[in-house]
Amino acid sequence: MRLRTPNVLLPKSWVACVAVLLLAGVLPVSAAKIGDMAETDWRTQAVRFLTLSDPAVRYALAGTALLGVACGLLGGFLVVRRMALVGDALSHAVLPGVALGFLWNMSKDPVAIFVGATIAGLLGTGTVFLITRTTRLKEDSALGMVLAGFFGAGLCLMSMFQRLPSGGKAGIDKFLFGQAAALGPGDVRLMAVVTLLVVMVLGVAYKEFLLVSFDPGFAQVSALPTRWLQHLLMLLLAFSVVIALQAVGVVLVSAMLITPAATAYLLTDRMHRLLLIGALLGLVSGVSGAFFSFLGTNLPTGPFMVLSASGLFVLAFFLSPSRGLVPRWWRSRGQRVRIARENTLKAVYQILEDEAFRRDSISLRELAEKRRVTLEAAGGEARSLRRAEFATLDDETVCLTPSGWQRAAAIVRNHRLWELYLTHAAQVAPDHVHDDAEKIEHVLGEDAVRQLERRLQFADTDPHGKPIPGVHAVHGPSPAARPGKPTGYGGNR
Repeated sequence: MRLRTPNVLLPKSWVACVAVLLLAGVLPVSAAKIGDMAETDWRTQAVRFLTLSDPAVRYALAGTALLGVACGLLGGFLVVRRMALVGDALSHAVLPGVALGFLWNMSKDPVAIFVGATIAGLLGTGTVFLITRTTRLKEDSALGMVLAGFFGAGLCLMSMFQRLPSGGKAGIDKFLFGQAAALGPGDVRLMAVVTLLVVMVLGVAYKEFLLVSFDPGFAQVSALPTRWLQHLLMLLLAFSVVIALQAVGVVLVSAMLITPAATAYLLTDRMHRLLLIGALLGLVSGVSGAFFSFLGTNLPTGPFMVLSASGLFVLAFFLSPSRGLVPRWWRSRGQRVRIARENTLKAVYQILEDEAFRRDSISLRELAEKRRVTLEAAGGEARSLRRAEFATLDDETVCLTPSGWQRAAAIVRNHRLWELYLTHAAQVAPDHVHDDAEKIEHVLGEDAVRQLERRLQFADTDPHGKPIPGVHAVHGPSPAARPGKPTGYGGNR
C-alpha cells in the first residue's frame, strides 16, 4: 500500500458529527424502548424512525453511529496490520470485566462496566503478549487460548449473577448479543467521549501510527516509541470494543471492527482514505442496523448492523472499480478479446509479408490456414476485426484498415524487438525466444519499445533475419497503399 500522508486526517466535520450525536444522546426525554413497542405496520415504524419521534430511537441511532465511526477507524489499522484476530480475542476477553463491573453495585452502571471491561481487555492482550514472549507458542495460538479462557470465565460469572434476585432484571445478558434499544443517555455519553478520543488521537498521531503499521523497523530507527504506540492502539481498541458491547454484543463486535475496514480496503489504496471510508461505512452500518431492527418488534440491532456491514462488503467485493470481481472479470475479458484481435492482425500481416506486400487483402481461407483454425472460426476473427474497425470484410476477403495495419505492424515490431533483446541481452538461443515474445508483445508500451530500439541500436532485423517494422510502417499506410508499392521497411529511427 502506498503511503501518502495528508496534512489533516480527520476533517472538522467528523468532530461536529460526534458533537451532534452527543447532544442527541443527552436530551432529557422519556418513552418506551425499541423492543418494548407494540406491533405496528412497518411503514409507520419507518416514519417514526425517520422523524426521530421516539427517544429510544435517538439513543439507538446516536449510539450505533458513534460505535460505527470508532470501530471503522480502528479497524483500518487492524486490517492493514493483519490483526483481525486480536479484535476478536479482545471482544471476548472483556466479558469477565463486564460481569465484574456489574458486581460493583449490582446494576448496569455504564462507567463501572466500562472500567471493568477495559481492564479485562487489557489483561487479555497482556496475557497474549506474555505467552508469546516467554514461550514458543505463536500469536495465533495465544489469542485462541485467551479468547476461549476469558470468554468461558465471563460466561460462568454471568450465569452466576443471573441467579441473583436482581440479576435477571439488570439486562446484563444483553451484552452477549447486544441490544441497542437498551442504550440510555449515560451509554451514549460514554460512546461519544470514546469516539471523540479515538478521532483526536488518530488525528494527532496519524503519521506515527502509519509508520509503525507499515515499517516498524524504520520507526524504531527513527526513535519513535513504537511499543507505547502499540499499547495506545490496544487501549483505544479496548475502549471501542467496550462501548460497542451494549449495541452489538460480545459475539458480533469483531465484525464491526473488521468488516467496514475490510470493505474500505477493497475500495482504495490510500491509508487516510481507507480510514475515512471505513468510518463512513461503519456509521452507515450502524444507522441502517438500527433502522431495520426498528421496523419489527424485538428485532436485534447488532445482527442487523453486522448484516448491513456484510452487505456493503459483498457489494464492494463484486463491484469495486479496482478490486471487484465483476470489473476484474470484465477487464480480463476485454484483455482476452484484445489479445485475440492482435494475434489475428499479426497473422494477416505475416501473410501479406510473405507476399512481399504486393496486395492489401487476404482470403478467409488463408487466414484459417495461418491461424490453424476452421474457416468458420476465421470468419469470427475477421468479424471481430471489423467490429473494432481494424479491417473490412467483403466476399470472404479481409482487408486491413489504416488503423488495423498500424496496430498489426506495432505487434510484429514488439514481437521481433523482444526476440532480439532476449538473444542479445539475456543470451537466449534464437529458437527459445518465440513463446516469451508471444506473451510480451501484447503488453509492451510505446516508451518501453523506444528504449528497446535505442538499446538495440535501431536494429532492423530480428534473430531469424526477418525485418522489424520501422516508424513509417507502424505510423504510416501499408506498403500496398504507398505509391509504387515499396517492399522495404526503412529504418527504426
